[in-house]
Amino acid sequence: EYELIKEDDEKSLRKYRKQCMQEMHERLSFGPKFEGVYDLDSGEAFLEVIEKEHRLTVVVVHIFKDGVQGCEALNSCMNCLATEYPSVKFCRISAAATGAGERFSDDVLPALLVYKAGELLGNFLAVTQHFSEEFFATDVEAFLNEYGLLPEKECGPGADEDEADV
Repeated sequence: EYELIKEDDEKSLRKYRKQCMQEMHERLSFGPKFEGVYDLDSGEAFLEVIEKEHRLTVVVVHIFKDGVQGCEALNSCMNCLATEYPSVKFCRISAAATGAGERFSDDVLPALLVYKAGELLGNFLAVTQHFSEEFFATDVEAFLNEYGLLPEKECGPGADEDEADV
C-alpha cells in the first residue's frame, strides 16, 4: 500500500513539476511565434526578414528553383519543421527572386541559409547532398541540430508525460 501511495505521489509531483516548467518557459519565452513557412517574393523582402527580425529569432531561408532535384522535398520538410519550431522563422525564396539568380545555379540548389540577429550562422549549398536520395523533415532537423542551429523543441500540452521526463 505504501508503494502505491509513493508511486501516486511521484506521478503527481512529476505532473506538477512539468506544469511549473511549462509556465516558466512561457513567461521566459521571448520573441514572436510563427506559423508556417513564409514566401519571400524579392531580394528586398529577403533582406528585410534578415535585418528586421527579432534579435533572438533564428531565420532559416530555403533558396529553391522549380525543377531542381530536392527543392520540392525540402519545401515539404520546411513545412513540417515550421510546426515543430514555432519560434523559428522559416522562409523560402525562388533563386530568381533573390536578385542574384546567376549566383544560384542548379548545382548549388537547394540552399539553406540560417541567420540570427542579422548574422549568417549557416550557409549550406546543395544541401541535399548531405541526405539520402529520399529524405524527410527529421533528416533536415538532425542536420541543422548537428550544427546547433535550431533551438530546443517546445513541448506542447499534448506531449507524452513519460517522454517529457526522459
